Amino acid sequence: MLAIDEPGLLEPGYRLTGFTPGETLRLGPYEVRTFALPHWLPNAGARFSAAGLVLAYTGDTGSSPALVELARDADLLIAEATYPDDIPQRHEGNLSSAVEVGRYAAEAGVRRLLLTHLWPGTEPREALAAVGRGFAGPVEVAAPGLTVTVGR
Repeated sequence: MLAIDEPGLLEPGYRLTGFTPGETLRLGPYEVRTFALPHWLPNAGARFSAAGLVLAYTGDTGSSPALVELARDADLLIAEATYPDDIPQRHEGNLSSAVEVGRYAAEAGVRRLLLTHLWPGTEPREALAAVGRGFAGPVEVAAPGLTVTVGR
C-alpha cells in the first residue's frame, strides 16, 4: 500500500510504528507483545491483550518454541497453516503445517483456533482434519468475508 500511496493520501488511515521483535507496545487499548519468529524475511508474531482477552497472531512462520509462549491461554489464535501435514523440504523452518499448529495450540491451552494461509488448492477439510489430530478445541479456516468475535 505504501508503494502506491500518493503523497499523504493514505496517511490519515495508518500510523507506522517500528519495533524490534521481543518488545511490548501500547496501541490504543491493546498491549501488544511481539515475538521473533522464523521465516525467510524478518518476521514477528503478535499477542494483543485488552479487557482480559487475548488474540495471538503468527503470520508466516516455521516451528519455534516462541509459538507456545505467543499463544499461551489465548482466547483466539490466528495461525498460518500453509500445509495440512508434511512441509516440503524447501519450506521447512519457514512455514507451518496444520498438524504443527494443532500441537502447539493444545500445549498453549488455546481456546479457539483460526487457520490462515492455506496453500492454494488445499481443501479446508484437509487442514481441519490435520489440526484435529492435536487440538480438540473449536477450529475454523479463514475465508473472505469471515468475521470473528473474540470473547468468552
